Amino acid sequence: MTDAISRTVPRMAEKIASIDALCARARIMPVITIAREEDILPLADALDAGGLQVLEITLRSPHGLSAIRRLRQERPHLCVGAGTVLDRQMLAAVEEAGAQFVVSPGSTDELLRAALESPLPLLPGVASASEIMLGYALGYRRFKLFPAEVCGGVAALKAFAGPFGDVRFCPTGGVGPANLQHYMALTNVMCVGGSWMLGNTQGWDAVRQASAEALALLDR
Repeated sequence: MTDAISRTVPRMAEKIASIDALCARARIMPVITIAREEDILPLADALDAGGLQVLEITLRSPHGLSAIRRLRQERPHLCVGAGTVLDRQMLAAVEEAGAQFVVSPGSTDELLRAALESPLPLLPGVASASEIMLGYALGYRRFKLFPAEVCGGVAALKAFAGPFGDVRFCPTGGVGPANLQHYMALTNVMCVGGSWMLGNTQGWDAVRQASAEALALLDR
């Protein structure tokens, strides 16, 4: 049993505070799917050099768990989370790998309840008021809006602010340089997620530059 699993499970209030802190540090959270094992460290280093140090490593490829392990061991200053976590078994696997937080694309009762027993904070995915209420009933107050643009984007987040005044979001899906500032201007948005800075085929320096340019938009 790992140290992470054997620790006392934090209360929900502590997990919410942890999510708030990592999102404040991140502002932009790159959503990363590792295509090749040899890309793990140079990609993380390029993002780090561009100012992005909170990374969501998805389990969409067979390299996801090994990427989390390597980055936790070899780049300990980065904050490394696991994305595309779909069920209790995947949650246990990312705990074992050393993830520092968990992100899911949607919400199920099984996953939400399993995460209550986990030492890791979960940012569950939602696309509707009903899904928010499912998590809210269990104590969750921080969510990933996904796919953000498809399910209403900025307009949806403004609407959610009324009935869910103490809820904050990380919108992901369709977020990029063209609308980044609009999302971050909302009081119920704590950070955004995306992969646009990773789609450049011109090398690692291009990833660094795209990351730095995205953060610069938030400082204008």
